[in-house]
Amino acid sequence: MEPDMEKGWATDPVSPAGSTVADLSSPTPTPRKTLVLSNSGKALMVSNSSKSLGLSNSGKRFDPTGKKKYVKQVTGRHNDTELHLAAQRGDLAAVKQILSDIDSQITGTISGSDFDDEVAQIMTSVVNEVNELGETPLFTAAEKGNIDVVKELLCYTTKESLMQKNLSGFDALHIACSQGHRAIVQLLLEHEPLLSKTVAQSNATPLVSAATRGHSEVVNELLAKDSSLLEISRSNGKNALHLAARQGHVDIVRTLLDKDPQLARRTDKKGQTSLHMAVKGISSEVVRLLLRADPAIVMLPDKFGNTVLHIATRKKRAEIVNELLQLPDTNVNALTRDHKTAYDIAEGLTHSEETQEIKEILSRCGALKANELNQPRDELRKTVTEIKKDVHTQLEQTRRTNKNVDGIAKELRKLHRAGINNATNSVTVVAVLFATVAFAAIFTVPGGDDDNGVAVMVHATSFKIFFIFNAIALFTSLAVVVVQITLVRGETKTERRVVEVINKLMWLASVCTSVAFISSSYIVVGRRNRYAAVVVTVIGTVTMTGILSIMTYYVVKSKRTRKVRKKEKKKKFGRTGTGSWHNANPSETESEVNPIYAI
Repeated sequence: MEPDMEKGWATDPVSPAGSTVADLSSPTPTPRKTLVLSNSGKALMVSNSSKSLGLSNSGKRFDPTGKKKYVKQVTGRHNDTELHLAAQRGDLAAVKQILSDIDSQITGTISGSDFDDEVAQIMTSVVNEVNELGETPLFTAAEKGNIDVVKELLCYTTKESLMQKNLSGFDALHIACSQGHRAIVQLLLEHEPLLSKTVAQSNATPLVSAATRGHSEVVNELLAKDSSLLEISRSNGKNALHLAARQGHVDIVRTLLDKDPQLARRTDKKGQTSLHMAVKGISSEVVRLLLRADPAIVMLPDKFGNTVLHIATRKKRAEIVNELLQLPDTNVNALTRDHKTAYDIAEGLTHSEETQEIKEILSRCGALKANELNQPRDELRKTVTEIKKDVHTQLEQTRRTNKNVDGIAKELRKLHRAGINNATNSVTVVAVLFATVAFAAIFTVPGGDDDNGVAVMVHATSFKIFFIFNAIALFTSLAVVVVQITLVRGETKTERRVVEVINKLMWLASVCTSVAFISSSYIVVGRRNRYAAVVVTVIGTVTMTGILSIMTYYVVKSKRTRKVRKKEKKKKFGRTGTGSWHNANPSETESEVNPIYAI
């Protein structure tokens, strides 16, 4: 069997075209139950054996014999079914007739619980059918306030269909609350209590919908069922009290405040309380109710610094402005974030009777313009700001002065070091000159030498004095050279390493020169006066060994001292941190002239 949804009957693919399954001349097939359901609103059919039932949204009905019976065709504005239109009219008899037609058109069928379940499914599908707006017949009846139709349809409505929302985001309870149908609201909540927690667009609860429209009886009914609805706000942060206060619904505001007085302090995402919303309206009674619940909210500003007095002035609510100024907590000269008083706002409004009346009310209460206020707090803030600016300027000037002084001291140290280096170089040159002369004198002794290389005047006392003091001069000069080349000023690590190698080579050269001189002395003095060479050897050995030992000690000590200072500097830097003022410019310390040290 293939159902024809558009025409409303089923055709047998084996039978001739146009013949119906209920044709008495056609062979009787094997008894079998067949159910075809459509949620598109076009057709609903059920067949058992050769019997069939067809309900069409186009208004066509079909009897079990397959002959078409035409009734009045009804098509709603939004593709409504007959049940939608009957629910909209509140025609309970028509609703019952549509539902009973399902049973009346099933004739000659086999009775049984399974088939009864199929019929129940058909009825449920008919009741839960939606139009183009996504509305079920129950939704339509709840919107129009037809409680008898709602009761009848609830018997066939599923939980999913009951909570189904239309294209505007409302379900049956929301629309009933919005229209103020208390009896229907009560009936729906008794049938399904969880409906009170459903939300529409912008997270609006049924309580918010009822409070916005001013249906106090519906609000009382909802709060009696679930008082926790007070805690649920819309997506913009506004709750039921915000919206009721904005519309001026006195009874609802009173009811909500009786349930929870702290609601008056709740703010939305703009930082506005329900009093901010109330002063935008025209109801002074709502304003009085909110102030009676919590007088301190009169001075609570929103995110833009506006108090309720600023907003009431901007909205030209003269009566509400007068009501607000009766409170002792109201500051008539409070400033907004834009540094404006209520009188400044009134001055900026277009000229009208309300504007003039508001100015007179504000003037009687001592309102002033922002530039006329004597504001000690602002004066103190200004004074503190100036002091901070002066202190900052002085600190900056001190820092610059210290930097200049450090620069001058650095240059002086450089000049001093340059002078020392020049003197050192001069002394080194002189020492080398003395060493050269002393070394050459051993080969060009006074009086000459014989063929064996022995000095002619070797036995003379004066020659002996010359020989000894010449040796002392040589070794002393070499010692000075060693000291001068050992104590240097290093600029970089690479330079220090190169100088270290050169210094060690100079040490070796000095030692070799001393050995050569001592060896030559034995030749010059001869065997008879070898004691003189021994004396020279002792003098040279003691002098060079002593000076080299002392220099080695200072080299080792200098390296240890540098390591200790480096560790202390790291610890000090770690304690003071990178943000310390003294360590703010490390290049100044690095650029200073390094002290003299041994390498």
